[in-house]
Amino acid sequence: MTQAIVLRRTGGPEALMPETVEVGAPGPGQVRLRQTAIGVNFHDAYVRSGSYQTLSLPGIPGVEAVGVIEALGPDVVDFRRGQRVGYVSRGYGAYAEERLIAANLLIPLPDSVSDEAAASTLVKGLTAWILVAKLRPLGAGDVCLVHAAAGGVGRILTRWASRRGARVIGTVGDGTKAEIARSDGCWETVIYREIDFAERVAELTQGRGVDVVYDSVGRDTFMRSLPLLAVRGWMINFGQSSGPVEPFSVGLLAARSNTLTRPILFDFLIDPGERADMAARLFEALEDGVVPGEAGARFRLAEAAEAHRAMEGRATTGSTILIP
Repeated sequence: MTQAIVLRRTGGPEALMPETVEVGAPGPGQVRLRQTAIGVNFHDAYVRSGSYQTLSLPGIPGVEAVGVIEALGPDVVDFRRGQRVGYVSRGYGAYAEERLIAANLLIPLPDSVSDEAAASTLVKGLTAWILVAKLRPLGAGDVCLVHAAAGGVGRILTRWASRRGARVIGTVGDGTKAEIARSDGCWETVIYREIDFAERVAELTQGRGVDVVYDSVGRDTFMRSLPLLAVRGWMINFGQSSGPVEPFSVGLLAARSNTLTRPILFDFLIDPGERADMAARLFEALEDGVVPGEAGARFRLAEAAEAHRAMEGRATTGSTILIP
């Protein structure tokens, strides 16, 4: 038996309830994992609210965590008891002290990367690498707009983009977050509660527009960001913290031969070789200090509801984790 957060109905953060659940012994191809740190993501909030209906209820939410292997199931030969590993799984189940999980999803952790650093950055860091390097690779001279630049993905994305030579314009909610975004490498920051971000971006780019918009906000930012794209610019929407994007005419992309994509991290983790390469690049960036490894906020597992309230209320910067 172990403690877990069980979602029995969709709704607000109060729907996340601590319960005692049975784990059992690992079956073929599985391990039993004692989890030490659990990542909290907006994806979890979308599942909890019912915006994403991808978790069968009742169910245990959460897609990433780090832990120590306690037991091996039959046929598991590439891992050992006591080994530190992390994972990202579209099968959910991360909000728990212990769990069973398929061994082929596990990512071995180097000694140089702590449990908290890995839990803080696996989903967000791998997502950021896809955004800057795999979809529309950024390079010197590119200008990009990063919405929520002081958030979990936003901070990593800003650091990697600026390291690759791009100029980053970041939108943030207040002056403290603007300072964080500038320290991460933002060329300019726009406090969207005080300044019209669209007017400011047009001014900063002298009407040319930006090469890429990275939009994790959705409804509140998407349509106002489309006209800010330069010729052959890319709109990359990877979240909807303000709500889903309303339907629109694809003909709007023709104004400047723009490209729109809506990537999901899980689809980039299917191939084991690609997953291993992406993880290696993330761990290297953590070791070099390019990617911040510290958690922005820590909560106990039983405080998952409070963690969601803080994240959705924009009361945190960087990553949020749960400690079992």
